[in-house]
Amino acid sequence: MKLFPTGHATHPQARMAALMALAQVRAQMGTPGYASAPTLGLLYITDHYADQAQEVLDLLAAELPEITDWSGTVGVGVCGGSAEYFDQPALALMLLELPPDQYRVFSGVAPLPCSGVGGFSAQTALVHADGAAPEVAALVAELADRTASGYLFGGLAASRGASVQFAVGGNGNLAGQGAASGVFTGGLSGVAFGAGVALISRVTQGCQPVGPVHRITEAADNVVLALDNEPALERLLDTLEVSLSGDPQQAIERVRVTLAGLMDDERSGPAPALRSTGHFGAETRVRHIIGLDGTRHGVALAEHVESGMRLAFCQRNVQAARADLTRICAEIREELAPEGAAPTHAIAGALYVSCSGRGGRHFGGDSAELRIVQHALGDVPLVGFFAGGEIAHANIYGYTGVLTVFLTKR
Repeated sequence: MKLFPTGHATHPQARMAALMALAQVRAQMGTPGYASAPTLGLLYITDHYADQAQEVLDLLAAELPEITDWSGTVGVGVCGGSAEYFDQPALALMLLELPPDQYRVFSGVAPLPCSGVGGFSAQTALVHADGAAPEVAALVAELADRTASGYLFGGLAASRGASVQFAVGGNGNLAGQGAASGVFTGGLSGVAFGAGVALISRVTQGCQPVGPVHRITEAADNVVLALDNEPALERLLDTLEVSLSGDPQQAIERVRVTLAGLMDDERSGPAPALRSTGHFGAETRVRHIIGLDGTRHGVALAEHVESGMRLAFCQRNVQAARADLTRICAEIREELAPEGAAPTHAIAGALYVSCSGRGGRHFGGDSAELRIVQHALGDVPLVGFFAGGEIAHANIYGYTGVLTVFLTKR
């Protein structure tokens, strides 16, 4: 594999942005070191172009007939290189040159078959999903079961208009989708990759724990009633060092900026400690605190909870987000070149899916998040989008970034 050509642009007219991105990828395809015969395109558009999604895809497919497969979705922002296009009309495009027997595009009308069916075994998969789809979390988990590794990466579409997804396979149509145009809404779509596609993926939570890991000892639906056999509300207030009776306004303000990191039932494995750097691992799902139950002394979360799960209160801030993003980039670099060993692989391209709540000012300035990635990894081809929820492993996360790099042998 060689470097993946990328293009990205902003323009009030979707057609002009597409033509600008096309010019960039065509120039790179003629440059030594870049892939000259890619067949898979990843396309991300901001929701300003959602109503023109079909026209954008048709234009790119006509201008790049060698690209037989397409995948992508819409976000409130997209990124290309070290540039973030947040809340403005823009698109980002990456062209991948992979062995054709090592990937498959799938969608709701042409689902990914179980591993090995049809001669293709999925090792991992890039997934785009409609967050409004019924039981979307269950769909993601079921899809993970169709891969050998159980590892997915991607995100939920984020749009103030149509939550479109792109899925085109083979000679312009996925087997089973009939005359469908390649632009979909609802359900899941994406690209499954075989074992011959080498990649590394990491999750950054960007939240700083503000207390220890507790065990949920009593819960009802989405309300945590007891932590370590003590009232959950009191444990929260003690952690934040505030009181509803002393200064209720201060207490409410502190709770508003506090989140809950949830981990699965302790019977599924040993209770994880917080990392030595003070960050959460990928087993933690960060969720909103949506209310306080004074009658039952409980804390309501934006997720169903059960006794036995673990919980740690946390807060988002610029310093924690920057430090944790730098950490996952360092882990990727270390895996590429372990200490004392000569690197055997390089990065052909990178995909970054970040939460729409992390974009822009959360990292201290425009494009600051992407500049951290590019500074850490180098000037590698990179595209991505700002999602309504991020997908990693078999879970849907919030306030995270999922960074995946495709590797090529040196």
